[in-house]
Amino acid sequence: MKYVDEYRDGALAQEIAAKIAKEVDPDRDYHFMEFCGGHTHAIFRYGIPDLLPSNVKMIHGPGCPVCVLPINRLDSAIELAVTHKVILCSYGDMLRVPGSRKRSLLKAKAEGADVRMVYSCMDALRIAQDNPDREVVFFAIGFETTTPPTSLVIRQAQKLGLKNFTVFCNHVLTPAAISNILESPEVRELGILRLDGFVGPAHVSTVIGSQPYYYFAEEYQKPVVIAGFEPLDVLQAILMLVRQVNDGRAEIENEFSRAVTYEGNVQAKSIVADTFELRRSFEWRGLGVVPYSALRIKDAFAEFDAEKRFTVEYRSTRENKACECGAILRGVKSPRDCTLFGDPCTPENPLGSCMVSSEGACAAYYSYGRYQENTFASDKTHPAA
Repeated sequence: MKYVDEYRDGALAQEIAAKIAKEVDPDRDYHFMEFCGGHTHAIFRYGIPDLLPSNVKMIHGPGCPVCVLPINRLDSAIELAVTHKVILCSYGDMLRVPGSRKRSLLKAKAEGADVRMVYSCMDALRIAQDNPDREVVFFAIGFETTTPPTSLVIRQAQKLGLKNFTVFCNHVLTPAAISNILESPEVRELGILRLDGFVGPAHVSTVIGSQPYYYFAEEYQKPVVIAGFEPLDVLQAILMLVRQVNDGRAEIENEFSRAVTYEGNVQAKSIVADTFELRRSFEWRGLGVVPYSALRIKDAFAEFDAEKRFTVEYRSTRENKACECGAILRGVKSPRDCTLFGDPCTPENPLGSCMVSSEGACAAYYSYGRYQENTFASDKTHPAA
């Protein structure tokens, strides 16, 4: 299949891996964070860590939108369904994420709440059209990739004059999260988390382009290589990062040039800017409160904002003390550092969001069998190794 098979060529993968092994400095370690959860799964699905020298360490970042949503926002979605008795429409992964008291949207549905899984925000719009006597709320989550469709569905609802459709907006922004990590005490003060560069996200970058990453190269002297999700994409990006580190460079390079441009999708960015505005602050699971890191619906579309139509309480909620999801999202720990991992926390019985989502680091470890190995994860993925 064009643009797929050629990026999964085993012989080419071995060639790139040999170049990495040849060019790494044996007297130093390389610490690269793949921000996107899609990259984390690609790395383990295709066995990329097995192809890397032991001194090239991949650190898993917070690029999983289901994982980073804090419990209080999930609890608010459950409250909308249970207390306000709306039809709450959500993507499948969000249904299984445990909120406070281990209650999930799926459990709320089992108790009688009208919670429906959708594959797109347009599905939620159609449900609103089919149920004019019911309030329908779309539980919008995701990074810049899923924001343009939400913008379009809000505008379509306005065009149709729908009075029973609103959006509970939880869209978050990639650059703000990267800045938060680079400004964190683990990186700047304590030195617990070493970062020599980033594998930049693929889908997000098709929307925002490569331009926003130049700030990190200039301000923090950290190289970023935007990469696709195929194994050869990831290996080539790692090779490009190794070369930058060896040369003492901090530049933005675009390995995924077949899909990502400097300016990104101008039309998509324009419609997002017309529909949303920045929140002053927003809480992320693992990162805490991050300034200007999320979007809210502009006043021009206030009638479609669930937070303005319904009274929703945001209660401070404590995470499961034993769950290390927050530290994993910051890159400080790996899934195998969590005492819950594998038993009792599994994809069938998730106790934390990182085990639920198809982009979560814990799900990647579990799904591709890395958790079974005695020494692999702690030796090759933990940033302190």
